[in-house]
Amino acid sequence: MQVILQDNIENLGKVGDIVKVKPGYARNFLIPRGLAAEASTRNVSQLEHQKRAAEAKKGKIKADAEKLAKSFEAAKLVLSRQVGEEDKLFGSVTTMDIEAGLRALGLPVDRKAINLPEPIKTLGLHEVSIKVHPEVVAKVRVNVTKANA
Repeated sequence: MQVILQDNIENLGKVGDIVKVKPGYARNFLIPRGLAAEASTRNVSQLEHQKRAAEAKKGKIKADAEKLAKSFEAAKLVLSRQVGEEDKLFGSVTTMDIEAGLRALGLPVDRKAINLPEPIKTLGLHEVSIKVHPEVVAKVRVNVTKANA
C-alpha cells in the first residue's frame, strides 16, 4: 500500500514522501495517528500542488532577500569614534553599533545576522557580512572615522 507521509518518520521517510508500506501498518498505525494519508490520485495531486506553492513562496522570499542584500551593499555606513594616540579607538565598534547605524539609514537588520568575528578597533574601511537569508549574504562597508572633539 502506498501512503503519503505527513510527518518525518525514522527509517521510513520525510514529510511529503510517497512510500510503500504493508497495508496493516498503514491502516492500524500510520493513518490513525495522522502520520500518513493514503496515496490516492486526489491526495497525490494535492501534495504536488502544495509543493509547487511552497517552491513559489521560497523563490519569492529569496528574491526579496536578494533585493535587501543589494540595498545593504549600496549603503554607506560611516561611524565616527573618539580616538587616542596613534589613532587607536577608545573602545571598539561592535555589532550593536553597526545595527544602530543601519537602522538609522532605514535598513532593518537583526544583530545576530551580522557576522563580525571580532570588534573593529581601528580606523578605516572595513567589510562586514550580513546573513540576510540562508542562501544570501550581503557585504556592508563600514567606514570608521575620527570624531571631531
